[in-house]
Amino acid sequence: MSLRRLARSPSSRSLCAPRSFSFSTSASPPPRAPVPASPSYLAHHLLDEFSRPRATRDAARLRRLAAELTAPAAESVLLRLPSWRHALDFFRWAADQPGFRHSCYSLNAMASLLPRHQRAHLDRLAADAISARCLMTPGALGFLLRCLGAAGLPDTAVRAFDAARASFGCTPNSYTYNCLLDALAKAGRADDAQARLREMVARCGDGSVDKYTLTSLLRCYCNAGRPDDANDVFQRMSELGWVDEHVLTTLMVAFSKWGKVDGAVELLGSMEALGMRLSEKTLSVLVHGFTKQGRVDKAMDMFAKMVSYGFVVDLAMYSVLIEGLCQQKDIARAVKLFKEMKSSGVAPDVRLLKKVIEAFCREGDFAVIGPFINENAEYLKSGSVVPLYNVVLEELVHCGEVEAAYQLLRSMVCGGQAVNNDVAGGAHMLHIREDAKPNSDSFNIVVCGLCKVKKLDMALALTKDMISLGCKGKILMFNDLIHELCNMDRLEEGYGIFNQMKDLGLTPSEFTYNSLFYGICRRKYPKAALDLLREMQTNGHPPWIKNCTEMVQQLCFSGRVTEAVQFLDGMLQIGFLPDIVTYSAAMNGMCNTGEVDDALHLFRDISCKYYLPDVVAHNILINGFRKSSKLDEAQKIMEEMLEKGLFPSVVTYNLMIDVCCKTGRIEKAISYLDKMVYEEKQPTVITYTSLIDGFCSAGRPDEAIKLWCEMREKGCAPNNIAYTAFINGLRKCGRIETALTYFEEMVTKGFELDTFSLLYFINFLISNGHPMKGCELLKEVLQKDTYGNNLKMVGLINEAVVELSKDGITSSDILKFVDKAYTGVNSVVPGNLLQILEGLEARGNWRWALSVTEWVYKENIYEHGKSRYICDFLQELSENDEKIKSLVSMGFPEDEAKMAITRCGNVYSANLSDYEDAEFSSFGGRKNTRFMDGSKKKSGMEVGHKGIKCHLVTAMKSQCLCQILWWIGGIQLAQ
Repeated sequence: MSLRRLARSPSSRSLCAPRSFSFSTSASPPPRAPVPASPSYLAHHLLDEFSRPRATRDAARLRRLAAELTAPAAESVLLRLPSWRHALDFFRWAADQPGFRHSCYSLNAMASLLPRHQRAHLDRLAADAISARCLMTPGALGFLLRCLGAAGLPDTAVRAFDAARASFGCTPNSYTYNCLLDALAKAGRADDAQARLREMVARCGDGSVDKYTLTSLLRCYCNAGRPDDANDVFQRMSELGWVDEHVLTTLMVAFSKWGKVDGAVELLGSMEALGMRLSEKTLSVLVHGFTKQGRVDKAMDMFAKMVSYGFVVDLAMYSVLIEGLCQQKDIARAVKLFKEMKSSGVAPDVRLLKKVIEAFCREGDFAVIGPFINENAEYLKSGSVVPLYNVVLEELVHCGEVEAAYQLLRSMVCGGQAVNNDVAGGAHMLHIREDAKPNSDSFNIVVCGLCKVKKLDMALALTKDMISLGCKGKILMFNDLIHELCNMDRLEEGYGIFNQMKDLGLTPSEFTYNSLFYGICRRKYPKAALDLLREMQTNGHPPWIKNCTEMVQQLCFSGRVTEAVQFLDGMLQIGFLPDIVTYSAAMNGMCNTGEVDDALHLFRDISCKYYLPDVVAHNILINGFRKSSKLDEAQKIMEEMLEKGLFPSVVTYNLMIDVCCKTGRIEKAISYLDKMVYEEKQPTVITYTSLIDGFCSAGRPDEAIKLWCEMREKGCAPNNIAYTAFINGLRKCGRIETALTYFEEMVTKGFELDTFSLLYFINFLISNGHPMKGCELLKEVLQKDTYGNNLKMVGLINEAVVELSKDGITSSDILKFVDKAYTGVNSVVPGNLLQILEGLEARGNWRWALSVTEWVYKENIYEHGKSRYICDFLQELSENDEKIKSLVSMGFPEDEAKMAITRCGNVYSANLSDYEDAEFSSFGGRKNTRFMDGSKKKSGMEVGHKGIKCHLVTAMKSQCLCQILWWIGGIQLAQ
């Protein structure tokens, strides 16, 4: 039907904007002077002119024809021009002619000629019609809406509809509304379609809703993915008897796309029951849908129907089915269908052959791949066989059989020689054609696979083979190889590959340069890094932030902070501005080496010139000042951060809380905790640990305990550090029972104190009435032997042993402690041995005192030799009686004289002449005795040994004489 017979409007107005299409505002042209030429005459001559190239047109003739141009002639010319481009050229020319305006007929003619993908031209056409207020009939408007909907321009269709109704004097009817619904349905605009349907019913009545209306609505719901709404519309159409083949096909295709395969099967049965025959398009969609859902059997049924209906099955359909069968590992049926395809005259392409070979590889059926390739080589172009072998290489690499892929590629390089059976993973059964020389893709596949499993030497060997064959290789292969070499700190080899790829004509990428840059940064070579950065700048490749940061961090960790700063300055000179992350790494390195002032200077410098430092940079400075005990400066940085509008992080608050706790400003620390909660920043275990330690240091253990309980109630589980800080704090506050309770809880949870904290805790227990627990823990420390030759730890052990030796309950185990604590020469402290022996003596443990001394003798702990001091000791024993008599003659009772000899007489000297200024009362009693320091006469070491010998005297009772005599005999024999 001619477009001129579309509904026309009786009256119109003309409006045309400059350089835009001009439209008549009337369905009939305004009265003009009679012209002798008929529309057919005008159309004939205009077609003649506009069928020519623009440069060859007769301008004078066109001016004469333009004077006689009419709307029917323009419509006729548009529909008869050879292409839409010629038509659009004529349409625009006609719009520029004085006195002529396009009508809705020529507008629709042009809209119908524009291809659907030329949305821009169609959108402009509708926009010019709206701006020109072109009057349209309901039918003409509906036609335009359908064109816009088919081109995927629903918004333009809505604008045209509303503009025509509001400004063009057009009253839409049910046909117009249906065209609009169709446009919205194609775009799946379900909500808009519902609104327009309600508007249609309100304006045109319930009877306006017909089969076409519901069909558009059904398609709209299907495209929008709303199956429930689509089913409701389908049920309504079924009740009205409006269900036809088109409706069922629409719903079936939608069910297939939604994955509702069973629903599609049910609809298929309904269609067959109604005697409806499926179209080729419907069957094709169902085959794809069933295959996608893994219902290959159903897809094969649809395929059989296509064949029975006589539809031509193309390569795409065969490929879908064969690939589906391969995915289900039904290789036998896939091969059978493949043969049927070839017998029907459909030739396979490379893609399908690759899919079949992939299936063979996954099943490990390498023996059939060679014959399969040979059988189908005739369908391939020259040189297309190698991609099929590449599929085998890809599958081997994908399955982790990289060495098998390596062997297969080497076989291809050598012209089909046998593959090593030991590592081939079945690939040795594959027969390789002699003309199957590997290409760059072949090497790329295997080299990348070898790089992933770190087989770099094999990858380097393949690279040499590739170059010898004249293959250029792929940039991806070289990138992976360089990257892995640099990761393995094989920088020199990485540079060699880098130079090779440039010699082969491959341009290094940003990844290539940054892989090398990373290797240099790992080596901490700032000069080489700057040289590479200059080359990167020349080629337009920026360095990655992580690599620059790596360089700065490595230099700072090595104590080369100055070189790190020089490296950053060098980057600036080259033209690369380091990131704030890199600058932060430099500041952190300075803070770690105590150069906080330099870090602050760098911070100020980048603030003025380059960046606004972020929260992390501020945190680094705060932490640096905290470590340097410059707490006021840390507070200033915190205030400065707030003034800049930055929001402190949890790390910021934790640092400031720790600063305040260390300076005793607990209330300020609590205020920071309150701010964290107010800002909805969850306090961490670090937050609570700092506060708990601060409370304990301030002598406020009750508040520390309360905060500990609050931490656990809020779900913040304490860690080893938290328990250690809490128990140490309670120890400092003297809360023995509470500390012991939490220590037991700590052990139950699998945590443990560090050795120093544990030794302090042990001494705390011993000195506060828990010697048994302290003794038990000390045994564990000695069994673990974690103290080594640390003098501070040994001192703490000595202190604990001395106190335990004074306790009647624990002194019996003292020898075991001594055996552990004094085994090494560096650990021996004679003074402590004296204290141990004094404790044993005070408790009456004579046998243990003697055993300790015997151990000292046997272990030969002191460097001065044992026989000398034992002999001196025995000589003093022989003079003991005379010393007692001398004291008795001075007026001492005999018992006191013996005690004096035992407790005092031998501590510093074996003779009473070593003491001076002994004063006695007039009543014969002892008033005061002042002793001369024995160190003035004896060396310090000898003093210690003399003291030990004095305790041998103490230990000597009648039951010990035999032991002493045995020692005497042993020494005499030794001499």
